Amino acid sequence: MARCESNKSWEEDSCEGAVGGLSECALAMMGKERESPLSPSESPGTFISGTSTSLQTTVPLQGYDVEFDPPLESKYECPICLMALRNAIQTPCGHRFCKNCIEKSIRDTGQRCPVDNEMLSEDQLFPDNFAKREILSLTVRCPNSGCSDKMELRHLENHLAQCEFSTVPCPQCQQSVRKSHLDQHKTLECQRRPVSCQDCAEYFVYEERELHEQQCPFASVKCQYCEMDLIRDQMDCHCDTECPKAPIACNFSAFGCKEMMQRHNLAQHMQEFTQMHMRYMAEFLRGLSLNGTTHKSLWTLGSSVSADDQGPVASTSASSGPRPDASFSGNCSSSQPSEVMQRLREMDGRLVKQDHQLRELIILKETQAGQLAELRRRVSMLEETVKELEAQHCNGTFVWRLRGFSVHLRNQEAGLPVVEHSPGFYTGRPGYKLCLRLHLQTPTAPRCSNYISLFVHTMQGAFDGLLTWPFQGTIRLSILDQSPECQHHTEVMETKPDLQAFQKPTIQRNPKGFGYVTFLHLNQLTQRAFVKDDILLIRCEVTARFDNTFHREGPTVQPRGPEASVSRD
Repeated sequence: MARCESNKSWEEDSCEGAVGGLSECALAMMGKERESPLSPSESPGTFISGTSTSLQTTVPLQGYDVEFDPPLESKYECPICLMALRNAIQTPCGHRFCKNCIEKSIRDTGQRCPVDNEMLSEDQLFPDNFAKREILSLTVRCPNSGCSDKMELRHLENHLAQCEFSTVPCPQCQQSVRKSHLDQHKTLECQRRPVSCQDCAEYFVYEERELHEQQCPFASVKCQYCEMDLIRDQMDCHCDTECPKAPIACNFSAFGCKEMMQRHNLAQHMQEFTQMHMRYMAEFLRGLSLNGTTHKSLWTLGSSVSADDQGPVASTSASSGPRPDASFSGNCSSSQPSEVMQRLREMDGRLVKQDHQLRELIILKETQAGQLAELRRRVSMLEETVKELEAQHCNGTFVWRLRGFSVHLRNQEAGLPVVEHSPGFYTGRPGYKLCLRLHLQTPTAPRCSNYISLFVHTMQGAFDGLLTWPFQGTIRLSILDQSPECQHHTEVMETKPDLQAFQKPTIQRNPKGFGYVTFLHLNQLTQRAFVKDDILLIRCEVTARFDNTFHREGPTVQPRGPEASVSRD
C-alpha cells in the first residue's frame, strides 16, 4: 500500500484553546518564561502584522518570519524554527540558533544541541553580534498585501507603522480592514455597527435591522382591512373597536345568529333582520325555561347586545316576547323540579366518574414516564459500556471517521474556531487510553494558517494502575486517501517522557497534547480523495513500550521540506 510520508518536527500543545484571540499555532510556540524588553528595532510588533499590540508583546519571539529579497541564505536560518535568526546565539559546537529557540529547546528536551546532540547548557551560549548585524541589513518585502515596498530588516517596524496597506481587526466585527479605511468601515460598512431606529430611537446592530423593523412598537404599519396608516402598538385596539372594515359577529350571536359582516354594515344588518333576531331570542328563552334557568341568565348571556341595538328589540319584546315566555318559564320550573334535580344528579355522577378516570390516567402516565426514564438511563449505560469494550479491543489501531467535514471547512473559512476530539481508544488490553484532537487553523493564524493540526492526548483508563508511566512508544498518524491508490499522508513520532503530555493524567483527559501544528495544508485535501462522502478518515497506530527507561535525548530535529537541511552552520 502506497503512502505519503514527510519529515516534520512535532511539539507539545495544550487543548485549552487560544488565549486572548491567539491561534493554537501561536500558543504552541509560547515558552515557560518571558524575554526581557527588546530593542526598538526588534519589538514583537515589527513582524506580526494584523495583531493588536497588547497581544503581540506576550508572544515569545522565534525567528524573523518575513519574506527576504533575495531569498535568505541557509547560514542565517535557525535549525529549530527554520526562520531567520533573531538575536543570533552561537554554541561551542559551532551552530547558530535564535536565542529563544535554543533556550526553550534546552529547557524542554534536555541539555543537548538539537543538531549534533552534543552536551550543551545555557551558560555556554554566547551572542553572535556579527550575524545579528548582517541579518538586520538584509532586504525584506513588506508583508502587507498590496504593498510592494522593500527595505532593510531593521527599518521594517517603522515602515509597518506608516504603511497604508497595514490591516487591523475591526473592533466591532473582527474583520481585517486597512487602517486607512477603518473609520469608513466602522460607520458605513460594518455589519455590526450600531444604528438607531428612526421610530423608537432604540439602538441595535445593523445586521439585526430587519428583525427590529418587524417588532418595533412604533413602526408605521397599514391596517390589513382598511389600509389606514397606524403605529404597530395601536393596531390591535383599532381592529377590535374602530376599523370600519374589520369582520365582526352579530350582536345577537349569543342567541344563535351566525352572521359575520364588516363593522360599518352592522347597523344595516340589525335593521333588516329584526324579526329573525326576535325569533332567536324566543327560542333561547324557551330552552332556558325547559332547563329551569332564571331570567337573569338571559340578560347575562345577552349582555353583548349594545344599548343602541336593544332599542327596537326592547320595544318589540315588551309588547309580545319576553313576558309570556317568562310566565311559561316560571310554570315549567315549578312543575318539573324533580326532573331537573334528577338531571343534575346524573351529570354530577358522570363528572365524579370522569374525575376518577382522569386521576387514574395521570397516575399511569407518571408511572410510565418514570419507567421510560429508567430504561433510557440503562440504555445509555449499556452504550457507554459497549463503547468502552470496543475501545479496549482496537489493539492500538484506531480509525476516526469525522463526518460532516464540509461544515467544519465552512466554519474555518468564516474564521470560526474548529476543534474536534475523537472517542477514546486503548493501545491494548491492558493498555493506555488515548484520544485525538484536530484543529482547522483559521486563515488569519500566523505561520500555520489553513493547516490541519493533529495532536494525541492521554486519558484516564481502566488499566492505569497496572501500567508504567510516563507513556512511551511510537505513534503513527495518517490522514487516509480513500481512493484505490491509497496514498495516505503519514507522520511518525516518538514520545518524549519528560513532557507533561505523556504523564499519568489526573483528570479525564490530559490538557496537554503532543503532535503536529502543521500536519497537512487544507489545499492538499483536494489533490487526493482525502474527503469522500463528506467524511475524513484519520488513523492512529500506537506501539507502546512498557519499560521505565526515559529516552531524554528525543528525536533529532528534522527539516520540514527538501529545501531545508538538518544542520545550519
